[in-house]
Amino acid sequence: MVRLNKIYTRTGDGGTTGLGTGERRLKCDQRVEAFGAVDEANACIGLARVHTGGAHAGIDAMLGRIQNDLFDLGADLATPDTGKKLDYEPLRIVASQVTRVEQDIDLLNKNLSPLRSFVLNGGTPAAAALHLARTVARRAEREMVALAQQEGEHVNPEGIRYINRVSDLLFVAARAVNDNGNADVLWVPGKNR
Repeated sequence: MVRLNKIYTRTGDGGTTGLGTGERRLKCDQRVEAFGAVDEANACIGLARVHTGGAHAGIDAMLGRIQNDLFDLGADLATPDTGKKLDYEPLRIVASQVTRVEQDIDLLNKNLSPLRSFVLNGGTPAAAALHLARTVARRAEREMVALAQQEGEHVNPEGIRYINRVSDLLFVAARAVNDNGNADVLWVPGKNR
């Protein structure tokens, strides 16, 4: 169990932060950018949940599970796999977490009206918040992929699959709260020329 007795430690005042391994990295390090973006996506999902708790209880429960998993993903990213044995078993995203999100996507998607165009971000307040969370999740995915491309860095492939599925789920959930897609705001190419 995590125990936080003191919120400020002053250890980051010099522009570094600690990883799960105890290693210090600059706060602008690509690994820190990656788990920071995951944290931002989690915060956006929390904001979306302000709008999904009542009429969309099933979606809200899905989002609650995802929020917990995103902390797992942050822990995964904050503990680089260097190949060295650690004194503890690091928390890693696993395939079953990806599968569960895929099952949730399939459940939501079966009731959606077919797409006739790209969807503009908006509609209901819940949909707008879910679209915002989706775009931040996509940024987290880009940050993770960029980290994986750096020499000497390793990113759990299941983590990349997980964040990719989360952004897909957020898109489908946004359509679901927009009257199963019937209230989606669609892009009309060249409409304002």
